[in-house]
Amino acid sequence: MLNRLFDLKANSTSVRQELLAGLTTFLAMAYITVVNPAILSDAGMDFGAVFVATCLAAAIGSLIMGLYANYPIAQAPGMGQNAFFAYGIVIGMGISWQIALGAVFIAGLLFITLSVFPVRERLINAIPTSLKLGMSAGIGLFLGTIALTGSQVVVDHPVTLIALGDLTQAPALLMLCGFALIAALTARGVVGAVLIGLLTVTAISWSLGLSDFVGLVSMPPSASALFELDILGALELSMVTVILTLLIVDVFDTAGTLVGVANQANMLNDKGQLPRLKKALLADSTATSAGALLGTSPTTSYIESAAGVQAGGKTGLTAVTTAALFLACLFLEPFAKSIPSFATGAALLFVACLMIQSVGQLPWDDITESAPAIIAMIAMPLSYSIADGIGLGFISYVAIKLIAGRVKECPAAVVVIAAIFVLKFGFL
Repeated sequence: MLNRLFDLKANSTSVRQELLAGLTTFLAMAYITVVNPAILSDAGMDFGAVFVATCLAAAIGSLIMGLYANYPIAQAPGMGQNAFFAYGIVIGMGISWQIALGAVFIAGLLFITLSVFPVRERLINAIPTSLKLGMSAGIGLFLGTIALTGSQVVVDHPVTLIALGDLTQAPALLMLCGFALIAALTARGVVGAVLIGLLTVTAISWSLGLSDFVGLVSMPPSASALFELDILGALELSMVTVILTLLIVDVFDTAGTLVGVANQANMLNDKGQLPRLKKALLADSTATSAGALLGTSPTTSYIESAAGVQAGGKTGLTAVTTAALFLACLFLEPFAKSIPSFATGAALLFVACLMIQSVGQLPWDDITESAPAIIAMIAMPLSYSIADGIGLGFISYVAIKLIAGRVKECPAAVVVIAAIFVLKFGFL
């Protein structure tokens, strides 16, 4: 039955190989069950409710990807997108998390529409590669800022705005040590390096009495954010740029992850295209809307799926296995609550480093391409807003090309997006 469902023989794989790959993928991305609730609880959401939503969204998204698209790619609430949800929309703009969930749901529906029609390819191809790279790196810088400030490695200052904190304090020291451990284990090729580093810092914290161990296993939390989203509130004119930003980030994050993992698994065809791409995008976009209904930020494909591919995963059975393990995680909420914020900070800082690596691909010899990307990168952490950073990137791209006499290089989609952000900054 499994062979017929996932075409195992044609892909030269076995049930055992796929199960092992699914476990590997889960270990590589299990940290999200702790980090995502920690981030969204800063926005006023209940930790237990977000924990349940995170596990369910990851399970549902991975199931759809495995069963419908037959790809060994797991899904979960995306890093960077959860930060934009909590710190950019809710805290930064003063919008309720219910309305923010409504915006995520609408963005998911738009993504589904783009996935069904050829508009998606045109949109992805229209946005300059430099801006895509700048967006990824900027979100990485934003995550790094959150990790450093949350652990008091960097603190506010009345004159210089920011300054180095007291590194002799346990939270700052443990966060930095945890980050170093994660990076070193990754360099050694250790599977689940992020999870190992996070748990190591947590164990040290417990032993020193810096945080409390409140339990390991229990029934899933009764608290729920199911259907708490406010769709009507998200339809306000002021939410247009928020929804647009959510859509853009989700589209490009998904496209990049799918192509990257598929390339590593040798799944691309002779033309360098991904077979069943439409199904994969529909699975991802459906998971985003489903996650919003459950009560979490956008769900997306995870680059950590590459770990499972390296372990031999070739079909959707890998993703289905990962989904089953996320469902099992529902009973570990007390343990998740026992993990201190500076432990999750170490994981955040490492993810930030991975995302910032995209700057190496910028066309540095063309200032009209690299400068707007850099503007977007710098603006995100300093304005504490991913949306504003992206907006400044698009506006500066059009402005620089116009003044340089190269306005013909600006795709119509970029001009339209830049105009929307001009309206937002000036009138909304």
